[in-house]
Amino acid sequence: MKNLLDLEKKINSELATKIKKTEIRHNQLYVEIEKENMIDVTLFIKSDKDTKFRQLIDITAVDYPENTERFKIIYLFLSHEFNQRIIISYFISEKEFVNSLTSIFPSANWMEREVFDMYGVNFKDHPDLRRILTDYGFQGHPLRKDFPLTGHTEVRYSEDRKKVINEPVKLEQNYRNFDYKSPWEGTKYIKELTENNDKKN
Repeated sequence: MKNLLDLEKKINSELATKIKKTEIRHNQLYVEIEKENMIDVTLFIKSDKDTKFRQLIDITAVDYPENTERFKIIYLFLSHEFNQRIIISYFISEKEFVNSLTSIFPSANWMEREVFDMYGVNFKDHPDLRRILTDYGFQGHPLRKDFPLTGHTEVRYSEDRKKVINEPVKLEQNYRNFDYKSPWEGTKYIKELTENNDKKN
């Protein structure tokens, strides 16, 4: 399809029961579906002569820890022939499994492993679902919003043992008093110092 409006109409007519919502924004088509329809929708947009979304650009997720359906899974596809992009998304809860796209797009292999590693989302029928960015034995999933900024463990070289070791994070108390003020506005103690200096002068 050369026109995004025509593409939107075609997807809504051909996949009417599988589509929850479509919207054109930023010169791209956004499609929201239910997770169980992902395989059918992907096969259609890849194989149909009017769509030809033959490249999977990325798979990612967004964490909404306050929601029952905690994760929004997002897929970005590209049609080289029509120079168009489509973004497909759906919501899942924390314990749900989602279908792997590796049988349709082999490049999904590493992308799904990254989402598994960073968010803890499990992909059903994935050929090799294991961590890809974090170390062996890593605890938690770093891109979840409830993951501590300091992490659970730290890696350091131990001079006593003469090797690299993992140990629980220990912060001295003076490093726990974080100042969350914007660096552009200036932190409280800097403002107080500046005001005091101005008064003296």
